[in-house]
Amino acid sequence: MRFGLALLISTALLTPAYAQQRPAPTPPAASATVPPIAYTERTLANGLRVYAIRDTSSANVSVQVWYDVGSKDDPAGRSGFAHMFEHLMFKATRNLVPEQLDRLTEDVGGYNNASTADDYTNYYEVVPANHLQRLLFAEADRMATLVVDPKTFASEREVVKEELRSRILAQPYGKLFGLYAPMVSYSRHPYARPGIGSIADLDAATIDDIRAFHATYYRPDNAVLVVAGNFDPAQLNRWVDQYFAPIAKPNRPIPRVTVDEPVRQQPVTKTVYEANTPLPAILISYPLPPANHPDQAALKVLDAILSGGDNSRLHQALVYRDQIAQDVGVQVDAKQGPGTLSLYAILAGGKSVADGEAALEREVARIIATPPTAAELAEAKNEITTAELLSRETAEGKASALAQGVIVERDPKAADKALAAIGRVTAADVQRVARSWLAANRAATIRYLPDTAKPANAASDAIAIADSVVTAPLAVPPGIAIHTPAAEGQRVLPPAPSAPVQVAIPVPVERRLPNGMRVVLVEKRGLPVVTAALVAGGGAAADPDDRAGVGELTAGLLTQGTKTRSATEIARAVESLGGSIGSGAGWDSQNVTLTVGSGQVAPALGILADVARNPAFAQEEIDRLRTRTIDGVSVALTDPGQLSGLVADRAVFGGAPYGHPASGTPTTLKAITRADITSAYARAWQPEKATLVLVGDITPDAGMALATQLFGDWRGQPGATPAPAPQVATPAPRVIVVDMPGAGQAGVVVARPGIARSDAAYFPAAVANATLGVGFSSRLNQEIRIKRGLAYGARSELDARAKGGAVSASTQTKNPSAPEVVKIITDELRRLGTEPAPEAELATRKAVLTGNFGRTIERTSGIAGTIVTYVSDGVPLARIATFLPSIEAVGPAAVQQAAAQVMDPKAASIVVVGDAKQFVEPLRAAYPQLVVIPAASVDLSRADLGVK
Repeated sequence: MRFGLALLISTALLTPAYAQQRPAPTPPAASATVPPIAYTERTLANGLRVYAIRDTSSANVSVQVWYDVGSKDDPAGRSGFAHMFEHLMFKATRNLVPEQLDRLTEDVGGYNNASTADDYTNYYEVVPANHLQRLLFAEADRMATLVVDPKTFASEREVVKEELRSRILAQPYGKLFGLYAPMVSYSRHPYARPGIGSIADLDAATIDDIRAFHATYYRPDNAVLVVAGNFDPAQLNRWVDQYFAPIAKPNRPIPRVTVDEPVRQQPVTKTVYEANTPLPAILISYPLPPANHPDQAALKVLDAILSGGDNSRLHQALVYRDQIAQDVGVQVDAKQGPGTLSLYAILAGGKSVADGEAALEREVARIIATPPTAAELAEAKNEITTAELLSRETAEGKASALAQGVIVERDPKAADKALAAIGRVTAADVQRVARSWLAANRAATIRYLPDTAKPANAASDAIAIADSVVTAPLAVPPGIAIHTPAAEGQRVLPPAPSAPVQVAIPVPVERRLPNGMRVVLVEKRGLPVVTAALVAGGGAAADPDDRAGVGELTAGLLTQGTKTRSATEIARAVESLGGSIGSGAGWDSQNVTLTVGSGQVAPALGILADVARNPAFAQEEIDRLRTRTIDGVSVALTDPGQLSGLVADRAVFGGAPYGHPASGTPTTLKAITRADITSAYARAWQPEKATLVLVGDITPDAGMALATQLFGDWRGQPGATPAPAPQVATPAPRVIVVDMPGAGQAGVVVARPGIARSDAAYFPAAVANATLGVGFSSRLNQEIRIKRGLAYGARSELDARAKGGAVSASTQTKNPSAPEVVKIITDELRRLGTEPAPEAELATRKAVLTGNFGRTIERTSGIAGTIVTYVSDGVPLARIATFLPSIEAVGPAAVQQAAAQVMDPKAASIVVVGDAKQFVEPLRAAYPQLVVIPAASVDLSRADLGVK
């Protein structure tokens, strides 16, 4: 578990980081300029609204269709219906076979997805630009001729149930945020119903309901089409006319929710006791006006002041100063109708829910009583502006912002208008909206406590959808067309792709300072953004086994105080400027990363240099971050999915450097001393071992000048040499069941030793892994989710690191189906190494890898992240340019050979974490040697997990 710091940076000139005098306070920086979204707009005769955003700098195109229907429109007795329907939209149409949309996107190097909100359902794809026509054909076909058959309907309903179990029942706090928060926030409006629905309502849905829902809401006059990226505008218009214009507009009105939500006049408080709650939590919800209300700009600034970064009021008061909370935040949910603003805190160990509730109420009272300072106001505006700038770095981001405005705010210019309005917000405006919307009598509070804390004879308060919530049955339109797949000879095939647009590969410029520090620079024009990263050694693999977590703790402390700045002063300085800074550790490196407007590179890098070169490691800060980390680890240990991965690492690596939890365990974290931390820092942060990466709107010469100024006189600490890694034999494969009674799902992992990133077999192994479990069309997802409905998703990972790695396959499923899922995974692992994969299948899997690579390098942060990974793994940067041809050159024989080498399940350990009584006997029948460990007895600080 990482606790990276998300801080934000911008313009004032700071004292150089290597100077030892205390820097003077800096005035607030001016906000960066966010270019408006340039678009064209037209409406077809059938009512479809079409928006186009051209961006020829990209090799891709984003296609998005947003429907003006969401969870608030779920029929009476059918909560979760809009969301389940979203799943079915990926199945067959008259001309498309099931999952063909994945063939048209993922299999050519793109991707697709969808989401259901209270007010809308959106479907979005990004594909290479030459596949635009094919996506328009497919989107029009599923709007007009969706096919729903009994088998597909039943399978997808099971998938949605698994999603509910995974997100709501298995995760700590899933019920708090996913069920109880909306229920307690509304008494009349259908927003009270959770979008995920309930098992009972999902079971009650019928195929006739589905067909009626599609006929009612999935029509051109209830949809918005947005195309953004590299396209010819005239050709786009012709294609839209060809595919969408013939879709008829039904001659009937679209049902709309017109329910009003009464203003709450008396506060509501509910106390519940829930299983799988490692730390108490508190949530306080207040009603908000609709998204297009004039107060929204001031409310967004209020949100940033309360929760935007480490200098925010909530973080400073609850997490940093008083150490009441392990995590704290604000969720602003702006909707077409009445929205909500929810403050929440996950309490620190040993703190009571009353402590958290009183602290949140104090901060609300403070913002009501006293307007924010000029510095707080400027900081909040800069944070919002920078976030918006980064969101528009891709065509997809611009398309989403525009579509959100059209559907929710009813204005395509809403995002640009909101930025202008935020610029005009005053401190008095912030205080006024706090007084108006955060009044104490309007609060709805949930006290969320562990079931073990329930007093004798006490009961949880009931939290349910109020009987007064208004819903309507689904009115079945007359004459619904029941679509069936076209006969083979009558099916209209998708058009062929056009000529491809070449992907621009970044070309890193490598230089060195006289002290040996490596500097890597990539100039990328477009938006005024720069991402920087300083990478050093000393990742989690360097941790002594009895001090697991020291690498991550050391890296996290870099931004928690220097010789001239306290943690609060660092947060205040950077967040008042407008970018983002964070520090953390991977397995083989530590790093500090920064994203900032290009006009602010010099002062921002001054802060980065200070935290990297001059950390104070004050004991108070060590104790504070250690306590917070232990609390975070305790939460992870109650999640079946996370715990199964941690146990699998120990099963695969045992006592070797990659075996322990990177974040440590409560036992090892408590053992870490300040001397351990300063030693880990001295070993890792040496200039000759460090690499500075600068990517974005900056020339190599300007970047090198800054590197020389800020790091040229850096000298490492003498005699700091890392201890040799222990030589530990690879443990024999094991089958481990971790018994977590009452777990909402079982976490399943099959894992084995893998290869290093520098291994010659890396590229064939990467294609083999993509075939097995990367993407929706991968073999695991096909077998586990699509064919059987046993999980929301299934995946595999080739985790190739500097000195080895692991191959794993994982999923979460309902407890009784865990043995079946284990068999599917092991069978598929074995099949890849014993049967050659067809050329056609490998072509699609290679496209997944090359497409992911192409989309990643469209963003400055993506390029920087790629370079950081290569540096950490010890791979020459010249191989970035050869990544695409290296993937394309892999053939079936190489894939089979690599799979036999690194995926043979005979060398794999199997870990299942869940309610063992529901699956252990069938699993034992297949694996008589399995070991059962009670969840409370798992000791991740030991190679044997505490069991001999």
